[in-house]
Amino acid sequence: MTQLGIKPHAVHLRYQYRKAISTRPYNARGKNLIRCESCLLAKSFCTCEFRRQLNSNVSFLLIMYDDEVLKPSNSGRLIADLIPDTHAYIWSRNYANRKLLQLLSDPSYQPYLVFPGAYAAPDQQVVDAISQQSANEQQSKRPLFILLDGSWREAIKMFNKSPYLHHLPMLSFTPETAARYGLRKGSRDFQLGTAEVAALALGCAGEVNNAASLNMWFSLFIESSLFSRSRKSTHDLSPLTALRQAFEQSLEPSQN
Repeated sequence: MTQLGIKPHAVHLRYQYRKAISTRPYNARGKNLIRCESCLLAKSFCTCEFRRQLNSNVSFLLIMYDDEVLKPSNSGRLIADLIPDTHAYIWSRNYANRKLLQLLSDPSYQPYLVFPGAYAAPDQQVVDAISQQSANEQQSKRPLFILLDGSWREAIKMFNKSPYLHHLPMLSFTPETAARYGLRKGSRDFQLGTAEVAALALGCAGEVNNAASLNMWFSLFIESSLFSRSRKSTHDLSPLTALRQAFEQSLEPSQN
């Protein structure tokens, strides 16, 4: 699983587990491609050698819908590629993972469920920013951004059937707050990839350079995926080269 000395991260480990217990292969689009086992892109367009971990003061928790981790199109793994303290668990409607619950109650973290406020449970606090007052009161706590990783319908199901999430502060991005951080790519409210939502959360935490790097990493992933599927993809690799260079430039030391 490891390539070029890169240590597998939380999503890689969930992928290995889910694949091991599968009774049949997951047939994704492009199932005949010879894929890298780490990034799940076609080996000829593997991005693993460009992966770099960022210096970040925030953490992420991915709660993944059953087979989401097997999908080559999943963008949740991109967060774990770059943010060192990223956790991932596969969701179950029948029981709450013990380690996941321990993480949510860990006093070193301040959890925020990143989800549209319109779906908040009764009496659940909804915020559109991490207030300075809260940060000053809890200087020793790292923000832990919780993302429900799956289709939109699956994400709603995970939230509704997970009461342990209903007491957590909900960080909600309206189109206006998304525009404030200058990171929104989607044209429809909340219809963003998991990595794009994570970039918004990084921007909200003041790590705008890390947010830009994650967005660039996401763009490289999308472009590499498209090249993997196209029969004409080997004719002109300049778009990929430009994105790789742009991502590496985004990693140059600078202040968040």
